[in-house]
Amino acid sequence: MTLQTAMAAPYTHSMFNVSRTMLAVMTCLFPATAHGIFHFGWPALLLFAVTVASAILCELVCLALSGRAVLRFSMDGSALLTGWLVAMTLPPWAPWWIGTLGAAIAVVLGKHVFGGLGQNLFNPAMVARAVLLVALPVHMTTWVAPLPLGERPNLEQALTITFGSDIPADAISGATILSEVQSQLGAGRTLSEIGPDWESLQKQFYGAVPGSLGETSVFLLLLGGLALVLLRIIRLILPLTVLGSLAALSGAAHLVDPEQFVHPAFHLATGSAVFCAFFIATDYVTAPMTALGKAIYGIGIGALIFVIRTWGAFPEGVAFAVLLMNACVPLIDTYTRPRIFGRTRKGTPLPLEER
Repeated sequence: MTLQTAMAAPYTHSMFNVSRTMLAVMTCLFPATAHGIFHFGWPALLLFAVTVASAILCELVCLALSGRAVLRFSMDGSALLTGWLVAMTLPPWAPWWIGTLGAAIAVVLGKHVFGGLGQNLFNPAMVARAVLLVALPVHMTTWVAPLPLGERPNLEQALTITFGSDIPADAISGATILSEVQSQLGAGRTLSEIGPDWESLQKQFYGAVPGSLGETSVFLLLLGGLALVLLRIIRLILPLTVLGSLAALSGAAHLVDPEQFVHPAFHLATGSAVFCAFFIATDYVTAPMTALGKAIYGIGIGALIFVIRTWGAFPEGVAFAVLLMNACVPLIDTYTRPRIFGRTRKGTPLPLEER
């Protein structure tokens, strides 16, 4: 008779294990990523490939140094997804070493320093983005506008751009819509003078604007995010609370002073906000466990995005907002987890008279 080892509950009945979940998330990211690569051309594809390859290489090295089974743990797809997420947040014509450095920061500092997959406190992709923004602000805010098909660089020119850091001066575009508005407001101008138009908002929704490699098309990011919801990989509570609190605060501020605070549609129609709501804030490891905890977490992220965008030194506050709320997750989990019968929420036994 063969004895089978009994394992403790809880048991999962989902068709999704770690590798399948990673694959599903990457599949949902594919339309927005393909859109960015198509519009920004060969340099974006080369940067994407370098970033993903660097993440996988860093994963292999970290697994080997920690004495783990390299083949077994490297096949779960987490390193590939981490590199993918980092690449989506980079300027599409950034030099190769930006992608390599970002991938190394995400995998080594954001993940393996804490013990590997499932043990990291902070979202690895946002760790990389925040560090790169602080350390290399010029490289991380050098944008190019989507080019017509016949004007995009060929492969030879792309190799020079990505590996030689030789970006043509006439290809460098102005700032993104929101960052341009914030800089003009900081210079003492009013929104009626700046005049952000709804046509530019429409372009931003479909992705015909300067921006990060995978964050330009709000429509395709929404499409991928809703697919994650339909597949039951994520729940709607986090996207709704992130975008809802951002809309509520920016809308209230706009009502109070429409000359100094942009319409909430300009906040919501940024790819970074939608990308954060569906693909970053919903990270299993760094988000709270309970529905109430997720709601608090999402509201905090949305509020911090608005505060940082409005009064911070950086026009884009997603990475910093996520990392600040990541640090609050243990506290949120402590006070929102369900109480076990006979114990307090902190896990200590209740006095006999209170049971």
